[in-house]
Formats: sequence, structure tokens, C-alpha cells
Amino acid sequence: MSRYRSLLAFSWAMAGLAVVAAAGLLVDDRVLVGAPIWLKPFKFAVSFAVYGLTLAWMLSRHAPPSRTGRWAAHTVVVTGTIEMAIITGQTIRGRRSHFNIETPLDQGLFITMGLTIAVLWVATLVIAVLLFRARLGDRAATWAIRLGLLLALAGLLLGGLMAMPTPEQQAAGALRTLVGAHGVGVPDGGPAMPLTGWNTTGGDLRIPHFLGMHALQGLPLFLYAIEALTGRCPRLRDERIRLRLVLVAAGWTTALLALVTWQALRGQALIHPDGATLGALAALTAATAAGTFAALRRPGSGTGPGTPSSPAATPGGVPQPHTPGQELPA
Repeated sequence: MSRYRSLLAFSWAMAGLAVVAAAGLLVDDRVLVGAPIWLKPFKFAVSFAVYGLTLAWMLSRHAPPSRTGRWAAHTVVVTGTIEMAIITGQTIRGRRSHFNIETPLDQGLFITMGLTIAVLWVATLVIAVLLFRARLGDRAATWAIRLGLLLALAGLLLGGLMAMPTPEQQAAGALRTLVGAHGVGVPDGGPAMPLTGWNTTGGDLRIPHFLGMHALQGLPLFLYAIEALTGRCPRLRDERIRLRLVLVAAGWTTALLALVTWQALRGQALIHPDGATLGALAALTAATAAGTFAALRRPGSGTGPGTPSSPAATPGGVPQPHTPGQELPA
């Protein structure tokens, strides 16, 4: 990770900013859009700190070090720094950073934020392409990283839905002072969940944005959890089984991302699902359970998780080992 010092320095800076924002939560009693004014800088600083560390770790697994990777890392640092400078500056001013076009300055800052996030997305895409062309460990680790990056890119894209004007804003025409919102069907600043601030009375587009982005950490952490269980469950020592479980987890995350996006766009709060949402969730749960059961089968056997397997054999009866490359290439 030390080869990508810019990302590490950025993450440390964001961690420091998170401490400052946490202090702001304690000493500054101002409220903006129904939430403590320093809550947004705190959440964004923590998110960027984790994002930078994760990318540095992923890039460190690419050997040899890549000049393209370094430039992409520098781009993430610059754009992330600009984003946080605007968010923090607007917090100090007591103004909204996102969706605010009330004054020329506010509008210019919001446009700048949109441009920097677009550039950050492209830089992350470059990193993803680079890591898709490299072996990053065994196949389970390689695909956990690759698929985590793809889901993070999807989550970043879904954030763009929040920048679209709401029907109420469109009706206001040239008089509007805001463009975009977190909520769907309800105004921002209403009843919300603790800590996350997600709406409890309507849809909230921050939910799919969060889920997609943090799959970047979720899939590798899921794999680490599997590897930690290999002492108790010898079956998990098989690389092919770990790979299958990673693919099941990635499929579950992708489907859940689609589900919470659909739920939010229908103006439905996460904690108040209707019958259609619950039915889709039940189907996803059943499919994931079936996929997990299938993944835990011994590669090359038709047996379940608790049944020993036999090696594959040729027509002549000579056992042939199952080669890892027969399932999914690295």
C-alpha cells in the first residue's frame, strides 16, 4: 500500500477531518435540512477515508506498480479533496452543499461538485479496468475485488439520480432554488432513521448509492470472513468453493441493489416495504440460499455440503483432477 502514498495521505486527512466534524457535532448546535449541520461532513469524510484505503489496498495487489494506476489514484485524491473542501466550506457558511442553486456561488459550487464526482468515477473505472487485467491473488480474491469495483461504479452512477429535479422543482420553473433531492415523494429534512438520516416516510436514493459504493469493501470482507472460517470448516479451504461463494454474494448484492433502487424510486421507505417489495426480497433470499447450497457442494461432484465427493473419472475409469480453470478464469 505504501506505493500509493497519495491515497494513504488522503485517507489520513479524511480521518482527521472526520474527527473535526465529530467535534462540530458536539459543539455546533446548528441544524440544516433537519439534521445536525456537521453530520454530512462527518459521513463523507469517513466514507472517503475508507474509499481511499480500499483503493490503495486493491492497487497494491497489482504487480508491478502501474503508472496508470498511480495517475488514477492521484485523480481520486484531487477530486475527493475538492469535494470535501466544498462540503466543509458550505457547512461553515451554514449553506447546503448539494442541490443548492440559490445564488451564483452556490450554483457554481454544486456544478463543480458534479464535475469532480464525474472525474472521480472515470478514475475509478480506470482502476477497475487495470485490475481486471491482473491476477490479484487466488481466483476468489481476484473476483471479490473486481466485482466489488463494478458494484461501486454502479453505486456512484446511481448517485446521479439524486441530481435530477423533482416534479415539485420542475413546477417551480426558473424560481427554483434547489435541483435534485435525496427523497422521492417526500421533501428532504423529514422524519429519518438515526445515524444514516435516511427517510422513514418516503423513498431515499441515498440507500442504493450507499449499498453499491460500499460493496467495494463488502465483498473482500466477506471473503476474509470465509477464510477465517477455514479452520472450523475444511470445505472452505477449497479455492473453488470460496470463489463460488464470492459469486453468490456478488449476485445477492447486485439483486439487492436493484431491489432497493426500485423501492426508492417508488417513493417507499426502506423500513416500510409493501407486498411487492417483500415478495421480491423473499425470492432473492430463496435464490441466495439455493446458490449457497450449490456453492458448498464439492467441485466436480453431485453431492450436497455434507456428502464426500469422488474424483471425476474418464471413460476408462482413471480419476482426473478437477482443474480450477474449468470454472472461471482469473
